[in-house]
Order: sequence, then C-alpha cells, then structure tokens
Amino acid sequence: MSVEFVLRLIGMVVLAIVGWQLGVSLVREVGGSSAEQVRTVLILSLSGAALGILLTPWFTTKPFRWVRDRIRGMSTQHLVAIVFGLVLGLIIGALLSIPLSNLPEPWGNILPIAFTLFFVWLAISVTVVRARDIDMLLRSRRAGNVSLEEPVVVKNERMILLDSSVIIDGRIADIAQTGFIQVPLVVPRFVLNEVQYIADSSDDMRRVRGRRGLEVLNRMRKNSPTPIRILDMDVDDVSNVDDKLIMLARQLHCPVMTNDFNLNRVAEIQGVQVLNINELANAVKAIYLPGETFTVRIIQQGKDPSQGVGYLDDGTMVVVQNGVRFIDHTVEVEVSRVIQTAAGRMIFAEILSS
Repeated sequence: MSVEFVLRLIGMVVLAIVGWQLGVSLVREVGGSSAEQVRTVLILSLSGAALGILLTPWFTTKPFRWVRDRIRGMSTQHLVAIVFGLVLGLIIGALLSIPLSNLPEPWGNILPIAFTLFFVWLAISVTVVRARDIDMLLRSRRAGNVSLEEPVVVKNERMILLDSSVIIDGRIADIAQTGFIQVPLVVPRFVLNEVQYIADSSDDMRRVRGRRGLEVLNRMRKNSPTPIRILDMDVDDVSNVDDKLIMLARQLHCPVMTNDFNLNRVAEIQGVQVLNINELANAVKAIYLPGETFTVRIIQQGKDPSQGVGYLDDGTMVVVQNGVRFIDHTVEVEVSRVIQTAAGRMIFAEILSS
C-alpha cells in the first residue's frame, strides 16, 4: 500500500467529516423535511469524500516531490546558502518583532510578520549570490586532499564535464594552462570518487595512475586559468559511472571530455557532445606533404625487413624505406606519402642522405 493511497484515504475521511458537519449546520439553518435533510447531509459528505480523494495529493505528495526534486537538483553549496539565509532572516525578523509588536493596532500585528518575511527573502537572496564565499568560509581544507570550489550549477550554463580517463591522462592540465578553454571544467563527485578509488587500489599501476589524477586536479586548482570545480549532483537509480556521466550531461546540456573509446561512442549515440583529447592531439600534429624533408631518428625495424621506424616529437610514426641499416642513427628523409589510420597519422619516407 503506497503512501499516496493512504493519504488519499485520510483526506477522504477528513473532508467527508467536514462535508457532514457543513451539511448538519446547513439543514439546521434552512430546515425542511427529514428526507431532504438526510439527502443534503449525504450529498455534502460524499462530495467532501470525493474532493478528499482527488485533491489530497496536490496538498501532500505532489508539493513534497516538487521540493525533493528541486533539492536534488541543487548543489550542496546552493542548499547550504539557502538554509543559512533562512536562519539568518528568521533571527533578524525575531529580533525586530519584539519592538514592532508594541506598536498600536493594527501595525503591532502586521509589521512583525511583514518585516520577518522581508528579511528572510533579503537574507536568502544575499546568501545565494555570495554562496561561493560562504562555502569557502565554512569548508575546512585538508592538506594533500583535493578541495575544489563547486559552482551554483544551472541548466544551460556553459561547462564541460570531465571523465576519469581525462583526469588520469593528465594532458587536460596542459590544455587548460594554454587558456584555450574558456568555460569551467566540472568534475562530478562520483567521478572524483572513482579517481580516489583507483588511487587507493592494491594494484601498483592503478594506484600510481589514480594518484597522478589527483595531483593533476590539485595542480589545475592552484595554477590553471580555467576554473575547475566539483559538482555534487548525482543520478538516481544508475550505478555505472559512465551512464551517470552521460545522463548528467544530457540533463545539463553540456559536453563530456573523455579519452574512453566506448564512452565516446555511447555518448554520441545518445546525442551527447564528446570532446576527445586524443582526437585533439591528432588534429594539431604537424602536417607533412609529399616532397617535404625533415630529420628523424630510426629506432627499430619495421614490418618489412628493409624498413626502419622512427617517431616525431608528437608521436607520429615515420616508416623509412630501406632504413633498417640506419637503426640508432638520425637521418634526413623525404616524405613519399601520408596516410591516416585509426591509431593516428603515419608518414612513409625515403632516405635522402645518411
């Protein structure tokens, strides 16, 4: 039996009693035959019961759910600011009501209530506007832990949600440092928890990667010109972090930055814009055209026994024809062709001089 059904029954009984009392009072005033009196009382009682069944949710469960949903959509910072403003406004109103209640009627009854409501509204407005400053005063920072300011997040605010793969990768800190990103970078709390879980892993490699991610966030908080924030909003009834991130991005209408191939594809299918750092890195690599020359150090043999393989500073693979005999040497080569693969750009070249 649901809570709403029980409340409907209670509302039905209460309004039926009210209708019955109203009917009894009405027949006493109007009079009439006994049959008419019974009919009037019965009609008003049944009408009250029907209204109780129909209207009770609008005064009980529906307002409660509306308030609950609004609270869930707020950041902790915003919610604390509202409560702080409410308490502050009530205290000021209570202090002023003492002298105001001594004024002659009707001002002694009206002004205390009016001033209390006014100062509650004023205090909440001020604390919400200065929510970040209040949060900084109340929040204690523990040395060595990630402590980031979080925004008063509203829908359609320009921001980018960060995935754990981007945080652990670390290149986002260098990108943010350049100033190309002009919107806040937001880390959902469940993503930060995932990075912290990786940092506490028993596996040495995972632990090192997780700790590097936390160090990247701390460095960005201290030095990056791009704001970095923590978001406390969560997604109910979803346990997978990737699914939570996609649903949150859809709710806030903002892109997701990730290096995770699977998350990239799933997000695109669901209509979420994805910013992939690997694609960005490939896009900004130096472009060489056939006929251009450069120097490269050959470090290993290629698939063909006669080929040598080297790499440019940006990681682009260079396959040198007849270069196997120049392994561990730097040679000047001429580009013969350039191909684009799923792994990135590959350059095929021929040796000009040894």
